Amino acid sequence: MNKPSTTHFGFREVAESDKARLVGEVFTSVARKYDIMNDLMSFGIHRLWKRHFAATSGVRAGDAVLDLAGGTGDIAALLLPRVGSDGRIVIADINGDMLRVGRDRLIDRGLLRGLDFAQVDAEALPFPDRSFDCVTMAFGLRNVTRKDRALAEIHRVLKPGGRALVLEFSTVREPLLKPLYDFHSFSVLPRLGKLIAGDDSSYRYLSESIRKHPDQETLKAMMESAGLERVDVRNLSAGIVAIHRGYRL
Repeated sequence: MNKPSTTHFGFREVAESDKARLVGEVFTSVARKYDIMNDLMSFGIHRLWKRHFAATSGVRAGDAVLDLAGGTGDIAALLLPRVGSDGRIVIADINGDMLRVGRDRLIDRGLLRGLDFAQVDAEALPFPDRSFDCVTMAFGLRNVTRKDRALAEIHRVLKPGGRALVLEFSTVREPLLKPLYDFHSFSVLPRLGKLIAGDDSSYRYLSESIRKHPDQETLKAMMESAGLERVDVRNLSAGIVAIHRGYRL
């Protein structure tokens, strides 16, 4: 009998078939506290990272954009003025609770025109080939079980000349910063999660998932293997996060 394939769920080894369910439970748990969670994880700087991500996206009026793992609606709200009245953004997320929270927030802000919502698995996108001018994924790739499949799907749905943009926690490049970052991640953050959201285990998983995510060079190579070209990396905040950009040419 073949041994079932395994992958990591934080620092735990789990069956590949179980990871999506386990990750789903985490994000269902934190959906309504997601902004607080990101503030705790990044000292609030995630808002600046996202603005920079959108500002350097190259998205233009009339573009069709797919925002993967976009359930909160943060990236879509920043990109909506850029695509204009002739463009469209599909907000896609595997977690229905995250999508509902994001949709409600966007409705409250009066932002619905030009937006569509889809509950999808990034490893098997239900969109035709060459559908989008840009695919974005902010703080979601590290939670995907088979990242190579997701990257291949991103490449497939991009139009020729289209861009794939990944904003994700990455590997800290400043040696003096790393001990402080680790202390915050593994000692402070779970306690704050317990205090504020009543959930320390989900916050501990999120810290662990960052450490298991491929570093800058490895992810760059994975994107190239998926068919993306001219892949470049821009570190933000000493590599705490990085923006990876690649093209379908």
